[in-house]
Order: sequence, then C-alpha cells, then structure tokens
Amino acid sequence: MTVYLSLSGVLFLIGLHGFFTARSLLRRLLALNVLTTAVFLLFVVLARLAEPLDPVPHAIVLTGIVVTVSTTAVALALVVRIAGRVRDEDDDAAAGPRGDAG
Repeated sequence: MTVYLSLSGVLFLIGLHGFFTARSLLRRLLALNVLTTAVFLLFVVLARLAEPLDPVPHAIVLTGIVVTVSTTAVALALVVRIAGRVRDEDDDAAAGPRGDAG
C-alpha cells in the first residue's frame, strides 16, 4: 500500500515539475495528465484503506478519467490550432512586407 502512495507522490511531483518547466503547450498538457493520474491513484489507494470497501471513490475516479480524456481531447485540438496560427504568423513575417509591383 505504501508503494502506491509513494508512486502517487512521485507521479504528482513529476507532473508538477513538467507543467511548470515545460515551454511547449503539448508537454504541459502531458504533464497535466501525469498529475491527474497521480491524483486518481491516490483516490483509489485511500478508498482501499476504508473498511468496508467504499465504491464511491472508485466511481468518482472513473468519472474523472472520462472527464480527463474529454478535456485532453479538446485541449489537444486547441494546441494544434494554436500551433497552426503561430506557424502562419511566422510564415507571414518571413515573407516580408508586401507591396504592389505596379
């Protein structure tokens, strides 16, 4: 049981470190997913300690996983969209000013 608690703590710290040190939005999103995985693991471990076994935390974790997958998909779509706009702006800046050659 203590192995899972320590694993949850390590995953949480890795997620925090990755979120605050990464510059890329994609890496921040992945770090946030590692962080939520640590929280889910902590909930499951703490639910296991209760006697009798309480199913409510497990249901909350399942709901949290569904919400996390959904928000990750939306966030990933936003990251792709932002990257496309930044790339377009960089291409426009590299092309230089446009003048009429008339």
